[in-house]
Amino acid sequence: MSIWVDADACPVAIREIICRAAVRTKTKVVFVANQYIRLPASEYLRMQQVMPGFDVADNEIVKQVQSGELVITSDIPLASEVIDKGALALNTRGELYTKENIRSRLNMRDFMDTLRSSGIQTGGQAPLSAQDKQQFANHLDRWLAQR
Repeated sequence: MSIWVDADACPVAIREIICRAAVRTKTKVVFVANQYIRLPASEYLRMQQVMPGFDVADNEIVKQVQSGELVITSDIPLASEVIDKGALALNTRGELYTKENIRSRLNMRDFMDTLRSSGIQTGGQAPLSAQDKQQFANHLDRWLAQR
């Protein structure tokens, strides 16, 4: 069982939580990104750098993820694809994407994209809060305990 991280947009604080949990539980984690990301030295942590390009890292994760594994991403289309393969998806704010909620998340994402394309200012996401980090860590720990 592995954890796959969509590392291009993964906040540093979340990356640190993932690394500590992986070493503590001896869980293999693969960080996939278009650029090199420095990780602590550990046999459980691996950086996989892919070629630059739109969705190249996402496609690599989808290609390699196995049923039952965990993917950490805030990319809703990527989450949808890995859920279709039987994997789980957790965003960096600690929200678990499921078969039950992914369609509504995709619809909301598309709606917001349409608004932005129309020139409507939608604002961005709020900065990652301490509560978000705690919620993420709690979900990650639950997944690790269940495996």
